Amino acid sequence: MHNTHSSPWTAIILTVGKVVLVRLASTRLAVFSAVLILAVTVGCKAQEPAKSGISDPALARKIEVLVRGRFNIPTEYDLTFGERTASKLSGYDSLHVTVARNGRSTPIDFLISTDNKTLARLETFDLAAIPALNIPVDNRPVRGNPDAKVTVVNFDDLECPYCARMHQQLFPEALERYKDKVRFIYKDDPLVEIHPWALHAAVDSNCLADQNPKAYWGYVDYLHSHGQEVSGEDRNPQKSNATLDRIATEQGKIFSLDAGKLSSCIQKQDEAAVRASMKEAEALGVEGTPFLFVNGEKINGAIPSEQVWMVIDRALRAAGIQPPPAPGSTPPATPPLGR
Repeated sequence: MHNTHSSPWTAIILTVGKVVLVRLASTRLAVFSAVLILAVTVGCKAQEPAKSGISDPALARKIEVLVRGRFNIPTEYDLTFGERTASKLSGYDSLHVTVARNGRSTPIDFLISTDNKTLARLETFDLAAIPALNIPVDNRPVRGNPDAKVTVVNFDDLECPYCARMHQQLFPEALERYKDKVRFIYKDDPLVEIHPWALHAAVDSNCLADQNPKAYWGYVDYLHSHGQEVSGEDRNPQKSNATLDRIATEQGKIFSLDAGKLSSCIQKQDEAAVRASMKEAEALGVEGTPFLFVNGEKINGAIPSEQVWMVIDRALRAAGIQPPPAPGSTPPATPPLGR
């Protein structure tokens, strides 16, 4: 995580002498502001006061006014400057700024130019450790070419109506468009707080996947086009779960699965694998469903097919593959249970 030799610098530069903000990373500014305040409010490790690295009161005041204003630091928080030390960036020293309240504090590292005219906030990124490029997909059912150079990973909720919309865009639209150039893999992220039967559906789908990937995909296809059948008019979770088990059992018969093994898996309702997938989604910053990663690039939510294709086409070109021409759009058919 600290390999600065291969990591680019992202800078937010505050010119103190002229009180001008040069936004080299404007989107990062808002994020940093939110993180800064959050880090203080949730409570950080208390630290001893450090010797100030800014001896000039006028310069210290300029920096404090600028930092408070640009990063929206509340008035009740104290701002102090730590020691000024040499940095790895030519022409700049390191300056530790501490934001504190009620005995709790958090340090924020800045750079200050040796001529005292520019303040910078820099951070590095490790190109060898990008989580979105290392999503584990072993033992997950694959749709499309298993050896394709472009992988679409979809964190899916089988009760989510927006997931159903995205699913119909991917299958058959995207699958027919890209054929053997792309592979599609679903991972579980049921939103249990708002979708009462999504977790149960995910467990049942994995019971099918354990025996036959095609049975899994048939089940997913069916649920994403028959959600109302599962929810029922009275929206009773127990009835919904019974319906899910019935559909999974029927799917098992269609694909000649081991009925005893499938029944045992359905009855057991082991949530461990699904919960692990949910935790993984959280670590990746997935905040809702559907949420796709196309060779690491994020697609958040159900968006038009053309925009999905733009991301997939970009990944194909990066892999040295020419994307296919866009076909005419046709409305997706409602799939029956089974194949």
